[in-house]
Parts: sequence; C-alpha cells; structure tokens
Amino acid sequence: MCYRITILALLAIVGLINAHIYLEEKFDNGNWDDTWIYSKHPGKEFGKFAHSSGSFFNDAEADKGIQTSQDARFYAVSRKFDGFSNEDKPLVVQFSVKHEQNIDCGGGYVKLFDCSLDQTDMHGESPYEIMFGPDICGPGTKKVHVIFSYKGKNHLINKDVRCKDDVYTHFYTLIVRPDNTYEVLIDNEKVESGNLEDDWDFLAPKKIKDPNSKKPEDWDDKPTIADPDDKKPEDWDKSEHIPDPDATKPEDWDDEMDGEWEPPMVDNPEYKGEWQPKQLDNPNYKGAWEHPEIDNPEYIPDNKLYLRKEICKLGFDLWQVKSGTIFDNVLITDDIELAFNAAANVKNTQAGEKKMKEIQDEVQRKKDEEEAKKASDKDDEEEDDDEDEKDESKPDKDQSEHDEL
Repeated sequence: MCYRITILALLAIVGLINAHIYLEEKFDNGNWDDTWIYSKHPGKEFGKFAHSSGSFFNDAEADKGIQTSQDARFYAVSRKFDGFSNEDKPLVVQFSVKHEQNIDCGGGYVKLFDCSLDQTDMHGESPYEIMFGPDICGPGTKKVHVIFSYKGKNHLINKDVRCKDDVYTHFYTLIVRPDNTYEVLIDNEKVESGNLEDDWDFLAPKKIKDPNSKKPEDWDDKPTIADPDDKKPEDWDKSEHIPDPDATKPEDWDDEMDGEWEPPMVDNPEYKGEWQPKQLDNPNYKGAWEHPEIDNPEYIPDNKLYLRKEICKLGFDLWQVKSGTIFDNVLITDDIELAFNAAANVKNTQAGEKKMKEIQDEVQRKKDEEEAKKASDKDDEEEDDDEDEKDESKPDKDQSEHDEL
C-alpha cells in the first residue's frame, strides 16, 4: 500500500516537472509596468492602465489587476516571455475579465504573438497567432472571439460563443489539444468545444459539387400538380370590394360643388379569392435533385492545425468606449489541470464582489432618496416663499376702503 502511494506521489511530481508555465501574471504589485510595454504606434490616442481592484471586490489585494482608466481610448500593452511551441502538447490560454463599468462597447480579449512583434509599435493590424476573449458592443455583439492565424490569414470560429455581460469577474479559458480539438470554458464550465477543421475555415472543403453534373432536363421535382379535370365554378368570380349598400348620400352633399356622390367601398362577403385548381400527387415526381459531389482537388489535409510554432508575447490590444475593465490572472501553460485549479475560486470572488456591490448600491439608494427629499423640500419652501410674496403684494382691504373714503 505504501509502495503504491509512493508511486502515485512520484507520478504527480513528474507531472509537475513536465508541466510548463510559459506566462503567469497576477499583477500583484505596483511594478507590473516594469515588464509590460506600452505601444507608441503613431496616430492612436492610447489610454493608460491603472493598478486597481476596482470599486467592489472580494479581496482588495488579491483582486488587483490592470484597469482601463480613460473613456473612448485604444489600449495597447504587451509582455514578453520565453518563446515556446505547443507541438505535441496542449496549449492553455486563460485570464480573468471584470467589466465593472457595465461595458457598452469594447474589447476584453488578449492576443498571442510570435517573437517578431515590435511591442512599442503594436496596433490593431499587427499579425498575431491567436486572439481570444470577450467582445461586447451593444445588445447585438456579446461574443467570445476565438481567432487563429493560418498561413497568413486570420480565421474566426464558425460558431457563436456568447460571453458574460455582467459586472463581475469571469475566467476565460481556451484549450487547444494536439489532436486538433479545442474547448472554450468560462468560469471552468465548458461553453463550446469541437474540432479545429470543422469549426474554422482553415482548409478548402473536402467535397465540392461536381462541376460536370447538372439536373437532367426531364427531372421532375414538383411533388404535386394541378388537377386537369378541376374546373372553376361559374359563380366563382366576384369583386373583392363592392359599394356599401347601407351608405346614403349626405344631406349637405352638393353635386355641383362636391361632384357626383359615390358610396364608399367595402369588402365583398361573397369574394372567394383567386381560384386555384386542386392539387394531385405528381406521378412523375422524382424527389429533390441533389447535386453529386466529388473530392475537392484543392483539399489538403493538415493534422497540425493546432500548432503554433512560436509564441513569446501576449498583449491587450483593444478599444473601449467606456473604461473600467480589470484584467488579471493571466496564464499560459500546457497543464489543463493547473489552469482549472487557478480558476477554481472564481465563484467565491464573485460572491464577495456581489456582497460588496449590494452594500454600495444600498448606500447609494439611500443617498439618492435623501437628496431627492431635500430637493423636494426646497421646492416646497420656494413655493411657500412665492405665495408669501404674492400675499404681501396685495393691498390691505380695510386700508383700500379707507383710501377710497
């Protein structure tokens, strides 16, 4: 028994040794910008990140991240780490996002670059390997971007992966495996998964319609036909509208001035619509014609769609109309379990944030009520003062009568 436990412990240690953490950033000190580089790309008005846990949090220190601090700004900051390839092993990209400003339009994603990126010139057109994370703009766009570069072109996922749109912290996790499968998790719960070839247009389709085939001219794909023996009844045709039989010419109607009077038109109760013959099953019906397919000569399989030959920089390159988003808990690794454990406490973080925010909201509600009451009392006082001024401006009745005498 002891021997078995020793072996299990040894395997666990070996697993930890073999696991790689390529980047881990918790922004747990104020010197974060010693290792993160701001872009100075010309022509962009970039905003600054603040080191903050926000206005409500679970743990003031542990929840500190970098927060967008200026409205209507581009943001571009990146960090370098030792370059790596994910060949023959999983790639896990994970980070947390907190849109505590109740974002209306703006990005919350990260980009992974190879080593060729000039960090001081990073901008929206800089080539990247992977773009992943939430993007919100109005009620119509609330998605998780999962974009891969393949042979110089960026490919968006073919599925609609919905992101969280509340004001609390959420962990976003992308797992790419060497068998060309993937998973997207939010708060450690799988929201999407599948195969890279199926869910992105990396490759030409395996099959295409045979260009040399076309529907035969005698192919009958009409399931029914008109009954040739069905005839339209003689009394079928009736006008859709008729003069109102109950209408009478107004007594004040002047034919010379108003013209010849005509009764208004009303729906004809005897109108039956356009006549159509009865339909019969078509004896020559062959079904819907399906275009034959052939193997696509341009299709070239690739069992390494997952492969990123070099990754060594991560950046936040985005635009926000309303600032306030906090990014934290950045992790790039090949250890899926490690990433899962790193995000395991998110529910407690959210609970602490909600509790603090509810207290703040209640305080604000009472403050708003007090201010509204003060404003109402002030309006009442001003109305009373106006009434007093009116009363003072009226002459005394006895004095007026005395003056008249």
